[in-house]
Amino acid sequence: MKSGKREYLLKWKGYPDSENTWEPEENLDCPDLIADYEDKRKKREQEKKRKTANGMEDGTTKKKKKVTEVKTTEEDNKPRGFDRGLQPERIIGATDSSGELMFLMKWKDSDEADLVPARQANVKCPQIVIAFYEERLTWHTHNDNEEDESKEESAKS
Repeated sequence: MKSGKREYLLKWKGYPDSENTWEPEENLDCPDLIADYEDKRKKREQEKKRKTANGMEDGTTKKKKKVTEVKTTEEDNKPRGFDRGLQPERIIGATDSSGELMFLMKWKDSDEADLVPARQANVKCPQIVIAFYEERLTWHTHNDNEEDESKEESAKS
């Protein structure tokens, strides 16, 4: 959840994982997929609570519970963004839903993308940031004659 808004990581049909994007719930038109995901998430949480409760009652489960907690802690402490030490390949997308401009960065030799603060990317890989913006530039050309005619019509009225 970013800025109080729920977001979902989307895997787009026919596209590789590198094209996955985080999207706010209000942008989505797939209530069946969201409901299915939320049901599965609730079941996982209930299972986790059940295992924790069983671990309190049964001494043999405590050992397993500790191992699970270590694994979870390792995952939570897993380096993200530039801390992974990987080379950035390209920027897939951008969001400011957290109140700060963030880039979804695709890394070389990795299928896992991370959100990184734009201020870090601007310093650590400026050429990739420039390429991202250049890919999205749109040029609006105008005809000088049309502009002159428009000015003449405005002057007449």
